[in-house]
Amino acid sequence: MTAVAPLLSIVAPCHNEEANIAVLCARASAAARAEVGEDFEIILVNDGSTDRTWRAIKDANASDKHVRGLNLSRNYGHQLALTAGLSAARGARILMLDADLQDPPELLGEMMRAIDEGADVAFGQRRRRAGETLFKRMSADLFYRGVSALSDFALPRNAGDFRLITRRVLEDFLAMPERHRFVRGMIAWVGYRQVAVPYDRDARHAGQTKYTLGKMVRFATDAITSFSTAPLRVAGMMSLFAFFVAALAIVYVLWSVIAGSTAPGWASVLTAVSFFSGAQLLSTAIIGEYLGRLYIESKGRPLFLVADTTDENVASASRLDWDKIRNALIAPPAARRAAGSD
Repeated sequence: MTAVAPLLSIVAPCHNEEANIAVLCARASAAARAEVGEDFEIILVNDGSTDRTWRAIKDANASDKHVRGLNLSRNYGHQLALTAGLSAARGARILMLDADLQDPPELLGEMMRAIDEGADVAFGQRRRRAGETLFKRMSADLFYRGVSALSDFALPRNAGDFRLITRRVLEDFLAMPERHRFVRGMIAWVGYRQVAVPYDRDARHAGQTKYTLGKMVRFATDAITSFSTAPLRVAGMMSLFAFFVAALAIVYVLWSVIAGSTAPGWASVLTAVSFFSGAQLLSTAIIGEYLGRLYIESKGRPLFLVADTTDENVASASRLDWDKIRNALIAPPAARRAAGSD
């Protein structure tokens, strides 16, 4: 195995996956060898397992030095465990894979060819989902539709974290500092050329799913709040409705006065309550808009990403030296002219 910078890194978070480790390593190694020979690594991240998963990872490392293990101090959750593995990946291309083997490592060949043809991300897109209930399939479809509708980018439907990415996509992903992570959304947000590789998803190889209904709800909450401020605008919509009700009440009061059929008390109370409720909700909506902008800014994401450049000296670089660019932009004109004449 190449000691530094292998061609391929395979990253798999593991939580109570003792029964799957040996099969995972065997299948992932076979798929990697078929594509890149011995130039690969497999990074298994033990996410606070309570069974013998870490022991199984160490055994896999002892029998195959392509396998590297990371043992987290506690259970951080799938997305942070995956991020830990991605942070340790050294490969030029990185495959994200779940330890339950529902997503087949053998799809690596098709993904590699998609990258060879110019893609930066090749993501697995499920045609069929074996071993999943109707409720799980329907809720998953609703989830993808909802996130896409509320976000300012299109989240690929029926696609999880199973994907092959290039090094520059990984570096841009790792530059995002947020703690509540939605990995598939963050990689979709990065952009570049992303292509789907269709496949049929298998049932879990062994063990039980770790995504309970409660965890799925929290995951959906993280996904929506990470990429949308739309929930903050609910107060604004409610304020418009309250003002509409107040306007109708005012029209009714005026009509009653003209017609001489006023009902004392209730109309004026309804008007006042509707108006001031709308004013309060509008104030909340304005605060929410500013809070939403502060929230987005606090993530510290890059303002934009450069996919290519005509400068041959940096054309192959995955990231540009933005400090030098910024300094050049803010330097006095005379200094910029002097630098350009060198």
